[in-house]
Amino acid sequence: MDIGSPDDWVLVHDVARPCIRRSDMEWLVNQLHDHPVGGLLGCPVTDTIKRAGDNDGVSETVDRQGLWHAMTPQMFRLGMLHDAMAKAIADKMPVTDEASAIEYAGKQPVMVEGHADNIKVTRGTDLALATLYIEQQSKLIEVT
Repeated sequence: MDIGSPDDWVLVHDVARPCIRRSDMEWLVNQLHDHPVGGLLGCPVTDTIKRAGDNDGVSETVDRQGLWHAMTPQMFRLGMLHDAMAKAIADKMPVTDEASAIEYAGKQPVMVEGHADNIKVTRGTDLALATLYIEQQSKLIEVT
């Protein structure tokens, strides 16, 4: 591994999340700096969650206890993340984020609560909301 030591921490951030707060990144690093695995930012689910079956009919209301919205950044040791991603690729295991690769490797990442305005921009309507959040965050920075 030419890019760093296997024990180096890395933060992986999704470019589709432009509203990340510096304070949330600092909180994540402070919460995980001694952790053996690492973890990720997220927010506990507060909405009622429905599972849809055939023809989009509701088949179940999911208990939201313990459910989180996963976000980025995600923070792991470089060597552990590299090995977890390599294993998932070799096993043709689809992973949706770095934390799911770590989980597939048998480790348990920690959820660290961040702000809900760290949204993922995936639809056109998300862009207007992201713009609003970024404007609000910049006003907070100006005040402090």
